Parts: sequence; C-alpha cells; structure tokens
Amino acid sequence: MVNNSVRPARSRTVLAILNQPSATAEPHEADAEPFAFVDAARPQLSVLDLGATRGDGIFETISVSSGHPQALDHHLRRFSRSASTLELPEPDTDVWRAAILAAIAALDAAPEAWVKTVMTRGVEGDGRPTGWVYAAHSPDYSRARIEGVRVVMLDRGYRHDVQQSSPWLLAGAKTLSYAINRSVLREAARRGADDVIFVSSDGYVLEGPTSTVVYRRGTRLLSPGTGLGILDGTTQATVFRYAESVGLTTGFELATPEVLRAADAAWLVSSVRLAAPIRALDGQSVPVDADLSAGINGFLRQLTD
Repeated sequence: MVNNSVRPARSRTVLAILNQPSATAEPHEADAEPFAFVDAARPQLSVLDLGATRGDGIFETISVSSGHPQALDHHLRRFSRSASTLELPEPDTDVWRAAILAAIAALDAAPEAWVKTVMTRGVEGDGRPTGWVYAAHSPDYSRARIEGVRVVMLDRGYRHDVQQSSPWLLAGAKTLSYAINRSVLREAARRGADDVIFVSSDGYVLEGPTSTVVYRRGTRLLSPGTGLGILDGTTQATVFRYAESVGLTTGFELATPEVLRAADAAWLVSSVRLAAPIRALDGQSVPVDADLSAGINGFLRQLTD
C-alpha cells in the first residue's frame, strides 16, 4: 500500500503516478511505493512519452458518487481488454484499484466526482509503461440530464463489422487517440447540436464519441448490438440493471437511424454526464421520457459499487 506520509491534504484535484503500472514490466524506481501523489498543476510527463507523441495508450473515466466509484470492476476489466488490444503490458489491476481508491479518498468531499486512469506505452524504447490516476470534482450536468441534448448523426466511415474485418483499426478499444472524437463535437456545434451519434458506413447506429446509445421502445430498453467496434458500455450495463428493476426488459439489437428516430425515447449514457436524454435528432424534436431519465440518473448517482 501507499505510504500514508505522502498522502496529500484533501483537494479538488488529485494526481497519483504509478511506479509499476504492469507487473510484467520493470518499475520506474526500484523499491519505491506502488504509486505516489504529485502536484497536478506541475508537469509530470516526458515529452518523449508515446502517449504524448503518438496517442499510444489507453484510458478509463470512472464516475464517483459520494466517494464511491461506479462499476469499478467493469472499468478495470475494460482497461485490461484495451491494453490487450493495443498489445500493451497487462495492467496490474490490484495496484490500479488501490491508486483509484486512494485518489478518491484524497479528494475534497463532493456529491459527484470522476477518476481517470491512463496507461501509455511509455518513453519510446524504454519498455516501461507510464501510468497515472487523476481525480477531480465533476462539472454540473443537471441541465443536460433534465433538458436533454441535441444530437446529429454522422458517418463514422467504416462498416459495422469493422471489429471482425479490420481488427488492426482497434475499434472497441478505449485509446488516447481522441482527435476524431473531438473533431466531431466541433462539427456538431457547427450544425447547432450538442453531441453526436456515429453511424456505420453501411447504415447502422453505433455510439457517441464519449457515450453509449440507449433507447426505449414500449417496455423494452435497447442498445446497439455488441461486436460493432464500439465500447462495452459500463454505464449502459448499469442502466440496464435499473431498467430491469422497474419492470422493463433489456436487450441489444442492430439498429438503423430510422429505428432510433421511431423510438419512444433515447439517451446518450456515459460515466460522468450519466444519462442525457436526446431531445432533438438531426434537427427534429424527439420525445423525452422525463420520468425514466430522472429514475436512471437517481439510480446512477446513488450507486455504491
């Protein structure tokens, strides 16, 4: 465990650097603690790190509600899968878990916060991955959760079966290569929208740049099918748990934009913003299920696992 003498005073932001992010790679400092808290306001990363020069790395963002990380095991499993897809050293999940919990404990108390885990391939030629955990208070997303978001659908540029046909494109891994995901949000703003849903080149709904698509049709809550080169949604899995607890059935299906437009309600769900109902799709108003939105977000905020 980390030496308590280096635990920082409580703060609104916390940064912990891991000494040995993977047990299969050498530590950065022999006989050092598994991780150490450092000043988040000061530079910590080498300019030669492949995370900075190539975007060669992975990350997870974990919602924290009243001091408890949500779906932590699911996030750590996805973190490890992403590492495997990129052929990175396997993360030492015990060390990552300890650093995550310590970072949360060092934060000032807040109703909502978030933790980001990052592992890169490290400095080119060094052979040791770089890893860190950053924790901070969450922005206020109440407006998006209540009023909803305006969404446009954009062509992602590859088929829905890209994960099987072209695995080298790393579809379905949560990587640091986020230039496209930022670009599409700028395009959404140019079109008078807040967010994006990607559509495959052969016409199937995929995911948002930072979220999973969920929609209701009658008494069923659905999400695009797995194996589409999209992320395994941690928040979506929790939303399905809530839906089943209130009598809805859940499932996955290969959906077209027409299916989404005909839904009774739809959401973009993600770890920090939680469930944002879609109130407009490609410039057209769509129905918002305010009661179900409130129930989902209340469940997500109160979750302690």
